[in-house]
Amino acid sequence: MAIAKAETPAAAPDSWAGAIRQRRKALLQRLGMASASALVFSPLLGWSLSAAWVLGYFAVQIVDLWIFGPVNDGKTERLRGVRRFAGYAVLAANAGYFGSLAIPLWLAGGAMGGICASMLLSAGAIYSMINAPRSKSVLVLTVTPQFLYLASMPFFMAAYGASPAFVTAAAVAVGVFITYCLSTWQRMNQARIAESAARIEAEEKRADAERIMEGRSAFLAAVGHDLRTPISAILTGSAELERGASDGAARAQARLISDAGFMMKALLDDLLDHAKLEAGHMTVEAVDFDLRDLLNQSARLWRGPARAKGLKLRLEGAATVPSAVRGDPMRLRQVLNNLISNAMKFTEEGSITLRLNVWPEDTGGHALLIDVVDTGPGMTDDQMARLFTPFDQTADGVSARHGGTGLGLSISRHLVDLMGGRLTARNGIDRGAIFTLSLRLEAAESKTAVTPTFDQESRDAVARALSTRPSTRPAAPATPGPAAQALTAGPVEPDPAAVASPLSDDHVGDEDEGRAMRVLVVDDHDINRRAIQLILQPLGCDIDTAADGLAALKICETASFDLIFMDVRMPELDGRETTRRIRAGGGPNAHVPVIAVTADTAPEDIAACTAAGMTYFVPKPITPPMLLGAINQVMAMAQSGDESGIETAAA
Repeated sequence: MAIAKAETPAAAPDSWAGAIRQRRKALLQRLGMASASALVFSPLLGWSLSAAWVLGYFAVQIVDLWIFGPVNDGKTERLRGVRRFAGYAVLAANAGYFGSLAIPLWLAGGAMGGICASMLLSAGAIYSMINAPRSKSVLVLTVTPQFLYLASMPFFMAAYGASPAFVTAAAVAVGVFITYCLSTWQRMNQARIAESAARIEAEEKRADAERIMEGRSAFLAAVGHDLRTPISAILTGSAELERGASDGAARAQARLISDAGFMMKALLDDLLDHAKLEAGHMTVEAVDFDLRDLLNQSARLWRGPARAKGLKLRLEGAATVPSAVRGDPMRLRQVLNNLISNAMKFTEEGSITLRLNVWPEDTGGHALLIDVVDTGPGMTDDQMARLFTPFDQTADGVSARHGGTGLGLSISRHLVDLMGGRLTARNGIDRGAIFTLSLRLEAAESKTAVTPTFDQESRDAVARALSTRPSTRPAAPATPGPAAQALTAGPVEPDPAAVASPLSDDHVGDEDEGRAMRVLVVDDHDINRRAIQLILQPLGCDIDTAADGLAALKICETASFDLIFMDVRMPELDGRETTRRIRAGGGPNAHVPVIAVTADTAPEDIAACTAAGMTYFVPKPITPPMLLGAINQVMAMAQSGDESGIETAAA
């Protein structure tokens, strides 16, 4: 179909213009060939005739440039009116003038001059054939004069006394040469058409693939955004059920729902990461961080789940690890969590060891080598070959026993590749598997590098690992410490007083002391509004809700709040624009902390929230610890007077 499209009459003007532009590109070649020919033949023709011929040829080229100027400049694809006929004439004149040098060669050099003339005319014919791509009109006008001069050769030979046999042979040779030139041009033309058609088809397929990828990415983003809403409700509801459960069986059932919800969230994140990697939208950052602290945090995070499964989690070689390095701590932690989770999944007894080796490089950076060693069953050669294949659990029944999509290791390898490193796997000497992460990290630009605390993704990884086995934990205390919050698979709730008191001390006067916290929840989805209300109700908050930005602005005109939860994606007026208007309006809520609630967690999305005046950032799906942690952090920021920029509750 694409070839037929290329041969349609609609493509003819483009072909003609393309041939003209091709000739323009070869202008210097024409001038050089004409000058060289006149110089070579000047001993035979005389200097004066050769010089006059070259000047005449240059004059023809000047006319050629002027006539075809609009086409060469891209202003038109086809000449019109008188200029069109002048263009046809100058094409024929250009070729005819060059071939005219054959006549004085015959007249001055006789038979020997005729041989030179035939070689000159053959070169001119081949040149005309090559520089008339996909245009029969340009070919006919430029090659016909050369053929006519060649056809006159047998007559010159007869005039100079050649025998009839030689004259006939010359005529046949000229006919064969002309036939060869035309058939060669035809094959070249067909090849050009096929090449052009293939290029167009490839471009169309590339554009279609890009559209498909963009559509799939948009679809996955929309589905991911929508799925986070019911997941938030599941996590919130299960937390409330566990908090209000009166017996151990009810608490165990609530924890099962929580574990399943966290597992659903982790699987959704894996699918979205995989889609980003396929679309080429995944990026890595380069920031200063404390590598030693990051590794210690990761080990501490997983020691509880390892202990619960009867495993030992060891960290070897930590003394060789530098503190301040430069790289992407979030992606590095994501890879480590995947590797440790994978090792824990397939290790029933024994230990999991993180072996660390770091070498300083001459350029100032560090070479990092991390081995994650387990005492599991190891892998067969077939499993090893399929290990990093997406959606492949390498063995029948693995997904049923351990859950997951088989994306963790595939995503990890892609992330390590993006960071400029390498991720490999092998079996240990005494069985078990060894995953090796090799990575180069630059030296930190600042003397002190800070590593973010546990992010929500790390907690989700632990939750997913815990959710694959029966839970034997006792009920979580009402006020867990930081370590307990980090290791729990289900959401837990801090002491309400710890959340409410900072606000009442800092934002209200003596006459309002003891009043309930006034909160506005803005979200276009009823489930999200209800989920946040469910989390805040035990705190005794006075909660108002709005289903969109316009409704929120109207409420904010007459009522004042201590805190606003603002969804970012909403119809009519999105959360960022709503926040801008609240800030710019100068009303009672112009300086109230606004916590962004959204599934869009890319750096550019966070930057846009910051620019809109939002104070803090809570990613969806929402969990009670995340939401209450955000309130604590915002209140602490308000007490210290620090509202310099947006932060995230996932940190």
